[in-house]
Amino acid sequence: MLRWAALAGSASVLVVASLISAGLAFWAKEACRAGAWNVGVEQYQAHCYTDIYPLYFSEGLADGKIPYLDHHVEYPVIIGAVMQGAAWAVHAIANPYTRGLQYFDVTVALLAVFLVAGVLATAYCAGPARRWTALLVAFSPALILSAFINWDLIAMGLTMLALAAWAARRPALAGVLLGLAVATKFYPIVVFWPLFLLALRAGRLRTFWTTTGTAAAAWLAVNLPVAIIAPHGWSYFYTFSGTRGADWGGIWYFFEYMGWPVVGSYSLGTLNLMSAGAFLVACAGIAVLALAAPRRPRLAQLVFLMTAAFLLTNKVWSPQYVVWLVPLVVLARPRLLSYAIWQIAEVGYFYAIWAYLITMSIGPSSSGIGAGLYFAAVLARFGTVLLLCVLVVRDCLRPDRDVVRLDGVDDPAGGVLDGAPDRFRLSVGLRRLAPTG
Repeated sequence: MLRWAALAGSASVLVVASLISAGLAFWAKEACRAGAWNVGVEQYQAHCYTDIYPLYFSEGLADGKIPYLDHHVEYPVIIGAVMQGAAWAVHAIANPYTRGLQYFDVTVALLAVFLVAGVLATAYCAGPARRWTALLVAFSPALILSAFINWDLIAMGLTMLALAAWAARRPALAGVLLGLAVATKFYPIVVFWPLFLLALRAGRLRTFWTTTGTAAAAWLAVNLPVAIIAPHGWSYFYTFSGTRGADWGGIWYFFEYMGWPVVGSYSLGTLNLMSAGAFLVACAGIAVLALAAPRRPRLAQLVFLMTAAFLLTNKVWSPQYVVWLVPLVVLARPRLLSYAIWQIAEVGYFYAIWAYLITMSIGPSSSGIGAGLYFAAVLARFGTVLLLCVLVVRDCLRPDRDVVRLDGVDDPAGGVLDGAPDRFRLSVGLRRLAPTG
């Protein structure tokens, strides 16, 4: 109760900060709302591209089609429901352009709610001593630029609310929220691996299974009806990912561009295996870290590492995926210098992708860039996220360097893990890296 009371004292400031962030993100789309969406390359020149407006038309929502039932969409069911709900909200508007514009605005209003929720949940997970670090989420330059490209803020908000529920020792509620998050975007599935590993080490597996069970129930509750009514439309999201090649932003796309045999001369099936294999290797490494570090890592540290591993090894890395990472970076390593370096790289990539698309669309121009600068931005973003991973791993191995634990706390977001003694540990030599004395 005291922790909720402490958060309530700062909630109004955090809500205002989040709404300012949402307002700036909305203002950044003004050129597109004025018509650049409908003039091809101008949306790249104005840096205001979004998936939300064009998909209203290309997915048939403007014509009254229902996602999954009448038209396949490449998103899980909660995003499909949000798309349909926003379409219903504006269906009475006669002019198609105005209707599409209002569809975007209605969607943005909903996304702003989840931004506020994500910031407040981050503050709760940070604990009373560090709740103000949530301002780094609200005022993240990269998040502001990318907030309304897609529906990722819904998944981020649900994921952070789930972590806050876990921190509040509400494992069933955490599971429900995680299940809904996975039904929105698939990436929150990575949270279960750190939860399992840390619960195993602390002897809290019963709590983990409560969370996992309620997550499965919530996921089934929203997926099963759609899967029964429209099985082909429902399954399209899951098959689409497997048939997608190396694409924008991912390291595999860079390898393919360079013509390296590791990607370019292999089939899509082999690429899928390499991407999945690299991710599984990262999962194994995180397992060793979780079970053998000299002190049990904090939950936020491992969730960040899992999410980063998912992005680093993925076939595509869209600019809006930064929304996933921002609150996790703030919780895992709230140090300003490394955060700022990473944000610069993310902002650089945001502008680089649109400038490169200008060149791809109309050829060399004053507002475009070539492949060299674009892939430099790809590598800069990849490198800074990898650097954050290295620093977080070092903090796990040297907990005396973990700025959160310097305050004398164990794991503010740990819930039942916070302060729990170890019941199981691996002995693989990692403890020799721990500080002595």
